[in-house]
Amino acid sequence: MSDVLENAVEILERLVSFESISGRPTHGIVGYVQDYLSKHGVETTLSYDDAGERANIFATIGPEIDGGVVLNGHTDVVPVEGQPWSSDPFTLTRKGDRLFGRGSVDMKGFLACVLASVPGFKAANLNKPIHIAFTYDEEDGGYGMPVLLESMAKNPYRPEVVIIGEPTGMQIVTGHKGGYEMRTEITGVEVHSCDPTKGVSAISIAMKLIARIEEIGARRAANPIADSLYTPPYPTFNVGIIEGGAARNATAGWCNFDWEYRQMPGEDGTETIAEIEAYATNDLLPAMKAINPRADIRIITEVAVPALDDRNAAKAAAFVSAITGINSREVVSFGTDGGYFSDADYSTIIFGPGSIVRAHKADEYIEMGELVEGLEFLGKVATRLSQ
Repeated sequence: MSDVLENAVEILERLVSFESISGRPTHGIVGYVQDYLSKHGVETTLSYDDAGERANIFATIGPEIDGGVVLNGHTDVVPVEGQPWSSDPFTLTRKGDRLFGRGSVDMKGFLACVLASVPGFKAANLNKPIHIAFTYDEEDGGYGMPVLLESMAKNPYRPEVVIIGEPTGMQIVTGHKGGYEMRTEITGVEVHSCDPTKGVSAISIAMKLIARIEEIGARRAANPIADSLYTPPYPTFNVGIIEGGAARNATAGWCNFDWEYRQMPGEDGTETIAEIEAYATNDLLPAMKAINPRADIRIITEVAVPALDDRNAAKAAAFVSAITGINSREVVSFGTDGGYFSDADYSTIIFGPGSIVRAHKADEYIEMGELVEGLEFLGKVATRLSQ
């Protein structure tokens, strides 16, 4: 195990060094993974976005037949701007048993475990295949997943189980909330602030829309779902980015804000989006256009991330329970690519090393012991598929 662990740390160091922020080209990190797999005699298939700048990685070890396990993770990470890091976020830094770096726990640590396990996968006498599926742009909506699923559908074989290695503390997760990734673009009318009544402040309109979103959020929070396993037990809203205007002495001619709505499994989120759109169209736009017809509000659903429920989880959960003895069946509020897989009728669970509470923040880290847990688990996967 010591040699495999050392290899995993070396791989993690390389993975963390790539500033693979969501939405950016993936040539660097994808090229590294592809070269690594090639050196171990594993062929890869890349599936690209329309611009050819971002790619998913798919590879199969073992017989190319139906069944087997998909090990899934994402190569992208969230930005670090404005975060008070104690070390360079794109240089893996070890302090005791902790390895610090952006993406170390979410989720390049799992990717490193998978890649470090490849020699063991190759040496095993696999009767069922192990598939490696690394996706792009999971963090901002899972944009890579439809592309990956389309590519996988062209294969003459179909995997049976999908294990997504997001950090769950090595507990089996069979459900998570979905998410609508939203953008609102407001066109106002700029005039001198000495008489703002002659213009339309896009920022003021944004404030009203955000207040309505917050009001809906408060209403939903006041009516939690009884006996729900989720924390919190209701859908949530968050405005993450807002920008607009040009000067303090002029009404804002524009304002954009990015926000999200995390719906519960089984919930039709389009009804809530429609309520917000109706408020914009019926309550805000008429007065805006009365001042100037070019004033406008655009509410854009950039991506609707499907929730993961447990309807397709049984086979995957039973597989992991059988090889680990872990029988948990938990749910989480964070999102993954799991909903996409499940909606495509793959039996899917979330199960991986580390804790999600360290993700997306300064001084993100994974522990050496957690890497060991991930490596031991992957060894058990190979053993079971060799039987």
